[in-house]
Amino acid sequence: MTTGPQRRKVLIVEDEPSIRSVLYALLSGLGCDGEVADNGQQALALISRDRFDAVLLDLRCSNLRAEDLVPQISEIRPSLVGRVLVITGEVADAKTMELIEQNFLLQVPDYQLLQNLRGWLRALLGIPPSPNHVA
Repeated sequence: MTTGPQRRKVLIVEDEPSIRSVLYALLSGLGCDGEVADNGQQALALISRDRFDAVLLDLRCSNLRAEDLVPQISEIRPSLVGRVLVITGEVADAKTMELIEQNFLLQVPDYQLLQNLRGWLRALLGIPPSPNHVA
């Protein structure tokens, strides 16, 4: 019996339930499994015991500072380097912008979240557009 391709697994680190639900539904629509962490400590615990193909990270939801959390994710799972998609509001904080640039993190501003997230996830996870997808 032939099995289909393995579903990709993405960790959602988001404290806002409504945004978590939207992200979870989006992942499901892309054929991915999602798992949720409410904060940075939960995310690190999940990453250390399970394999993920990518992380969707709200930098502002964590009980850990972003400049501490991102390097810990990379240390625990080097396979996630370059596979962390940062979701945050407009970045006015120079320190946060520096962190994003230093770690080559992708950033999706809130106002473009639904508009662009599907495309970023497809590219990040190597998922081709569906046949009925309109560019």
